[in-house]
Amino acid sequence: MLQIALVPLLALSLSAPVDLTDPHKKDIAMQLVSSAENSSLNWKAQYGYIEDIDDDRGYTAGIIGFCSGTGDMLELVQLYTDRKPDNVLAKYLPALRKVNGSDSHKGLDPNFTKDWKTAAKDPAFQQAQNDERDRVYFTPAVDQAKQDGLRALGQFAYYDAIVMHGPGTDKLSFGGIRKSALAKAKPPAQGGDETKYLNAFLDARKAAMKAEEAHEDTSRVDTEQRVFLKQGNFDLDPPLTWKVYGDSYTIKK
Repeated sequence: MLQIALVPLLALSLSAPVDLTDPHKKDIAMQLVSSAENSSLNWKAQYGYIEDIDDDRGYTAGIIGFCSGTGDMLELVQLYTDRKPDNVLAKYLPALRKVNGSDSHKGLDPNFTKDWKTAAKDPAFQQAQNDERDRVYFTPAVDQAKQDGLRALGQFAYYDAIVMHGPGTDKLSFGGIRKSALAKAKPPAQGGDETKYLNAFLDARKAAMKAEEAHEDTSRVDTEQRVFLKQGNFDLDPPLTWKVYGDSYTIKK
């Protein structure tokens, strides 16, 4: 009798949905972000990515777009230097401190982009990028989404928003976007409907994107996240098919 009773419990545990911290789900999240940030599903090829995309944030680089003008690139290079003092980017720390908060390249040009790509071949720098991504963006976003009672899709919506808009509290940062959504709908943790709340969050996200010229294309919401939401794919289970900036992508499994 005991064995019979355990069978359905075991089956339930095996089929229970997993959140975005599951390695496979996390890899899916990285591919989704990379499709929007780098027009590629190969997110691991983006450690060496670097360019100024004219969004008033200076250089944008790496797997989630660390910026010289917003402080996260400075923190990344500092972490890398703490772990490996003689790295090729260490000499740029004074310049990164000075340009923080601006779009200036002063003290970085002409060799910073070349040296960044050199550093990107170093597993220690790749690990530093992974760790800073998790510390500043992924973990806070997923933790907040879980507190709000959201499943993997909602966790990803939070993560994608915090990557683009930053973890601040002003109206154009992640905290402000979430605050706007909470004013329109309750999350599941407060007894609200998950679909209604996520639609409210994506509406607030779109408004924040349109407020900045560099982010006014809202396809990563319209033809990506809303597609999954309309399908009711709250667990972000593949196959997943979406479009970003007019390009089509599919994750089969």
